[in-house]
Amino acid sequence: MEKQEKLDLFYNEAHQYKNGVAQLRALALDCGMTETYKWSFPTYIINNKNVIAINKFKNHFGIWFFNGVFLSDPKKVLENAQEGKTMAMRHWKFTSLEGIDKKDITSYINEAIANQKKGLQVKVEKKPKTKIVIPVHLSIALENNDDIKTAFDKLSYSKQKDYAEYITTAKQEKTKLSRLEKIIPLIIAGRGLHDQYKK
Repeated sequence: MEKQEKLDLFYNEAHQYKNGVAQLRALALDCGMTETYKWSFPTYIINNKNVIAINKFKNHFGIWFFNGVFLSDPKKVLENAQEGKTMAMRHWKFTSLEGIDKKDITSYINEAIANQKKGLQVKVEKKPKTKIVIPVHLSIALENNDDIKTAFDKLSYSKQKDYAEYITTAKQEKTKLSRLEKIIPLIIAGRGLHDQYKK
């Protein structure tokens, strides 16, 4: 499905917050951002950098500010998107059309755009790479097949780590074996476990 089709589906499907997200969309576009679709949500960008995303759920709809931590938040409406995990993203939630104050929202969006143009972003410290512990089942497959071993060695650290953890986290023997069977073709193809979900 093309991005435009996904956007149309998001905004046109029957939903209790259909009118609410439509209003947020109009405000986002009025601020001069480019509309795209990422991570299952309409996302608005400036100079190819994410500024906001519009979301809707069962009990609320709202705006994610990707670098919301830098917003002044005069109305004290922003919440950490995921306390303890999210460093930069902030969420403004709404439960009704009446909660949408166009002037306030536009002000927040314009501040987010200005911050993005200044290049404000949270610096994420990379954790040092730890040695990957190859589980027995995967180790046997690598030792007994040169093609698999060569392909595995060419994979990035993170892809190798994903595969090792995928086998390790299986509790039962039959699950470990079925997972191994599933990943062998992916490894040989040079793909990562989660590549299909990455856009």
